[in-house]
Amino acid sequence: QVQLVESGGGLVQAGGSLRLSCAASGRILTIAGMGWYRQAPGKQRELVATISAGDNTNYADSVKGRFTISRDNHKNTVYLQMNSLKSEDTAVYYCNANINAQIFGGQGIQVTVSS
Repeated sequence: QVQLVESGGGLVQAGGSLRLSCAASGRILTIAGMGWYRQAPGKQRELVATISAGDNTNYADSVKGRFTISRDNHKNTVYLQMNSLKSEDTAVYYCNANINAQIFGGQGIQVTVSS
């Protein structure tokens, strides 16, 4: 059984920073792409950032220059460093990953940015 567990969320003031982590555990043979998505109240889930097995990254326009996605393959973990946070970044953040050629997702973690 493969699990993804997010951590690092919470409440932060506008302009502040948070670092999200998502650790995969279980019977893991291969991890291809990993990514972060978010869903704000009343809105659809949207892509935040992705990172390939070769460390190619992709970002939503709204977070470019402020967020950085990275991964540690030894720890089976993907990170999202979020700087210069804005109130509009408030959302539940979800990680997902292509593990053993299947897509797995985490349960989500709340990020709240107060203005």
